[in-house]
Amino acid sequence: MAYEDLIRETALADDRLIVMTAENRALIRNLPAVLGPRFIDTGITEQTLIGAAAGLALRGRIPVVHALATFLTLRAFEFIRTDVGIGQLPVKISSFVPGFLSDGNGPTHQAIEDVALMRGIPGMTVFAPADEADMLGMLPQIWASPSPAYVRINTRPGTYQHAPFEMGKAEVVATGTDATILVYGMLFEQALIARELLEAQGKSVGLVNMRTLKPVDEAALLQVVRAGGLVVTLEDHFQTGGLYSILAEVLLKNELTAKVLPIALNEKWYKPGLLSEVLEYEGFTGQHIARRIAEKLGADPAAITTKTEVVENQFAE
Repeated sequence: MAYEDLIRETALADDRLIVMTAENRALIRNLPAVLGPRFIDTGITEQTLIGAAAGLALRGRIPVVHALATFLTLRAFEFIRTDVGIGQLPVKISSFVPGFLSDGNGPTHQAIEDVALMRGIPGMTVFAPADEADMLGMLPQIWASPSPAYVRINTRPGTYQHAPFEMGKAEVVATGTDATILVYGMLFEQALIARELLEAQGKSVGLVNMRTLKPVDEAALLQVVRAGGLVVTLEDHFQTGGLYSILAEVLLKNELTAKVLPIALNEKWYKPGLLSEVLEYEGFTGQHIARRIAEKLGADPAAITTKTEVVENQFAE
């Protein structure tokens, strides 16, 4: 099943669901013929899209809106905050090509502050699936929730068999005593590779797929910190306001500290390129991640052997 299949089945089973877009039909191009007037394209008008969605939500509908992540969270931020957030309306925001998935576009199309912006809105829930299967397992619960929701859409295929999704709960893939990688979104794939490389060097490495960034699984974070070892936050987002900041907030709230290695974009835009090129150039491949962790642990990063990492451009059409 693909994203379009899931939303079609859900909409056909529940006539409250309205599919909306701001002229971004990549995920939903076959739905107008199926849904008729319950498919609305406002054109390249993200602010109008959110305003109209809020109006429909006030009338008992469940709008699922689609547009590029950067334009939804930046151009339409006031409308999300004011029309959706203040009213606590069940508008579901499907943000296309967030973070490194903007693939080939420049800084104007890079949504790398979206998590910080969306989690700052009271009542907004924020989700970042690891891959397509993870996302499809999340969406039915997200769409059924009465809360507004922001979802970093991720249609990349994955091979990991995920545990069933539970709202507000992280997925603990593995526990470790030397280090634990906390990750969300498409970098989960690279975290798996990094963990394998480090384990091959005799390191005990845990891995947690955060899934829900708001509400965050505080218990999972505290368990990792209290277990000891290096805590690694890995994200295709600015270091400020994302997972690194979330962890810091949880630690301060609980009067704890930890040895933390943030792997994120720190006060910089990333250089445009195809996804594989971006990961290599910016140091976010599994091998780069493993070497940075090894160095922080006092081991020889050069001992991390090369592993083939295939990252294709899924959006070329």
